[in-house]
Amino acid sequence: MKPSREISGDGRFVRQPNRFTDRLGPPEPGRYRLYASYACPWAHRVLIVRRLLGLEDLLDVTIVDPIRDEKGWRVPGGDPEYLSELYHATDPGYTGRYTVPCVWDTHEKRLVTNDFPQITLDLEMSWGTSPDLYPERLRPDIEIMNDRLYHGLNNAVYEAGFARDQQAYEEAVARVFTTLDHLEVRLAESAYLFDTLTESDVRLYTTLARFDTVYYPHFKCMVRRLTDYPALWAYARRLHAIPAFGETTDFDHIKRHYYMTQTGINPSRIVPVGPELDWSL
Repeated sequence: MKPSREISGDGRFVRQPNRFTDRLGPPEPGRYRLYASYACPWAHRVLIVRRLLGLEDLLDVTIVDPIRDEKGWRVPGGDPEYLSELYHATDPGYTGRYTVPCVWDTHEKRLVTNDFPQITLDLEMSWGTSPDLYPERLRPDIEIMNDRLYHGLNNAVYEAGFARDQQAYEEAVARVFTTLDHLEVRLAESAYLFDTLTESDVRLYTTLARFDTVYYPHFKCMVRRLTDYPALWAYARRLHAIPAFGETTDFDHIKRHYYMTQTGINPSRIVPVGPELDWSL
């Protein structure tokens, strides 16, 4: 399924709902397998949280090929060959786009969830204890922040990039930079979005990590670059210095996926050289 099937009649990108929304059960070594992509920001969130919480021995992971075709994500050297096979094994009538992250239950032989906003929360509340990325005292504020991040930035860059109408595009871009401007002020006075590292920082980082490389040029979010925001750029590099963030950030996968897969935006499939960014502190 191409993103064009998620374009409304007035040219707006409307993300499909998540089909599988069961909650993860208690951690059980060998039972659950995460399918993820280094290219996808939603999947990147789960890879970061899995690493931060030290869940590598409890949640196995398979990284799919960054180049997606009409059959969906390919599983290199794997069984299944394509992620779509797991979707149809769980729901033979499924017709949507095959998305990552998703979690396969090896005991029940079904996809438990592809509900990307909930997967990290399940890991934080039920699987891992330290660091506390979803502290109870901050949860109402985190939920407000997460909602703002999603509508103003995480998903808004896609609404801009896939828009087929000028007004829809400009409205999405305006939300992106209104949100970035707000975050620049907030992070000028704080190391994190709150007084400690939280789920919200994970959600923000995966968009910032892709911004100058793909969202600025490829999705036409070109008002300002991340590197034009001193506080946000410093914040992104601080997070990148944490192994769970930096070591799961693969710019080769990111660039090849966006520029070679999204041919409606980049029909030549040419992957650009650059940008040259120094992510070191």
